[in-house]
Amino acid sequence: MDWDNEVPRKNEPTERTCAVTREVLPVTDLLRFVMAPDKTVVVDVKGTLPGRGVWVTAKKSILQEAIKKRAFSRGFKEQVNAEDGLADHTDKLLEQAALGALSISRKAGNLIVGFSKVEAALKKESVLALVHATDASEDGVRKLAAVAASRFGKVDRLSVIRLFTSEQMSTHLGRENVIHAVLLAGEAGRNFVKHAQRLALFREVSVKADDDGTKGAVAQD
Repeated sequence: MDWDNEVPRKNEPTERTCAVTREVLPVTDLLRFVMAPDKTVVVDVKGTLPGRGVWVTAKKSILQEAIKKRAFSRGFKEQVNAEDGLADHTDKLLEQAALGALSISRKAGNLIVGFSKVEAALKKESVLALVHATDASEDGVRKLAAVAASRFGKVDRLSVIRLFTSEQMSTHLGRENVIHAVLLAGEAGRNFVKHAQRLALFREVSVKADDDGTKGAVAQD
């Protein structure tokens, strides 16, 4: 999801009510859904689709609850079709948006890949986040966490993102065998971190390292 498009325009509400929990939350913590002409529920990933919107907390479990409890039919005030695969489809769209933002960050010069280059960047560059493939070796992750901790004091000051396989990262970055990367300060880097945090929120995983810096946000089945 493009968080930039989630920012309310002038005079638009900055908060909405979740159709499931009834909790009032910032729009950045919610997902907007609209009804297609065939009465199918569609996630509005870019925040640009016309029509009445129903808002749901941006967590997969809450979306699944919305489907199960027919919250969309109540929200739209008519019978709609919220398919069982809606949660998985939403996850896929959020993942694609994050990977697209990762690619843009490389083109903008805000991304460094490769163990030795990441290690060097951690020692001297203005760093936003570490990115590890979900299939990265724990030894390599621990070594980079130690480098980060030696400079920043506590590794949890950095986001540690583990949401994508090496194959996914390699494909979107146009390079082979991408395992480790580091995001540098810059608009494109910040945009990727926002997308990654959004995906992690939906998957209900953390983007902070655990005590030894090895975990971060790891994709779950």
